[in-house]
Amino acid sequence: MSGATLDQGGAAADRKTEWRPERLIAPPPLFVWPPRPAGFLRWLFGWNGYLFPWNAIYVAIAAFTWLYLTPDFAGMTEFHAGWVLLLFERNVALLLLVAGAWHARLYMQKAQGIKYKYNPRWLSKNTQFLFNNQLYDNLFWTFISAVPVWTAYEAVTLWAQANQYIPSMSWHEHPVWCAVILLLIPLWRELHFYCIHRLIHWPPLYRTVHHLHHKNVNIGPWSGMAMHPVEHVLYMSAVLIHWIVPSNPLHVIFNLQHLAFAPSQGHTGFYKIVLKDGVEQETGNFMHYLHHRYFEVNYGGDGSIPIDKWFGTFHDGSDEAEARMNKRVLGRNTKA
Repeated sequence: MSGATLDQGGAAADRKTEWRPERLIAPPPLFVWPPRPAGFLRWLFGWNGYLFPWNAIYVAIAAFTWLYLTPDFAGMTEFHAGWVLLLFERNVALLLLVAGAWHARLYMQKAQGIKYKYNPRWLSKNTQFLFNNQLYDNLFWTFISAVPVWTAYEAVTLWAQANQYIPSMSWHEHPVWCAVILLLIPLWRELHFYCIHRLIHWPPLYRTVHHLHHKNVNIGPWSGMAMHPVEHVLYMSAVLIHWIVPSNPLHVIFNLQHLAFAPSQGHTGFYKIVLKDGVEQETGNFMHYLHHRYFEVNYGGDGSIPIDKWFGTFHDGSDEAEARMNKRVLGRNTKA
């Protein structure tokens, strides 16, 4: 990067003091021609690829949730406040554990200081946030809106499956199909998120809905689900795919938990988490950080499907991408 200096273990910090990785963002070898089977398999099964570690972790959490933390499925044929409340309490507890772990390690303990932190500042305390506090604002919208909307979608979908109002299937009878659906859910989420995200960047919806999330320019783990209730309804609607595609309750739980948990990982504000000396793990959130930084780029999630590249909104972290973005936005504003 032009004008950059090396800092924090050889990585680049731009002239505005923001930390950036030296490695540019590159779409995976998924939609390429000619095919690259070896590269695809490395992306699919390799570390810091599609499955490992994060999607595998979310699948494990979903499986544990379905087996041990979900009320009896047979009892869901009728709506009762009891089992719906259990879902809500379970979802609150799980989100506290997942997002809370990121926040505790990186923002309460400050275990690695600002090493690998994109923006060197910590969370804000100013009047643009509820309670004049970014963290309290984020927690408010997460638990007052996000978790209730998540639970409502889950309860209605599981109730519909239990009554066979929507197509469903069992792992025992269709193990291969169930595994394929589980594998495809993060890709479906990527496509759905891009479409919803572009929609809420439409100026009328941005001003009335999405601006609430974008108050978090300097993001933290609890920023991920800090959204307007209308945005929560749109964002969580990814689960409605299971109203059309034959699915298992585990798919429903995994889809919704992925929607709820991945944003805390994607909004840590850190490129890597340092577990101990010599042991570091990428969080995989630089692409979305650039969206919060520039607003006009990287509308997709982690780039598993290169939709931003197809539609000309991709920013890989380079000065060249920034120049293209500025030219595109300036040209659009000039025409307006």
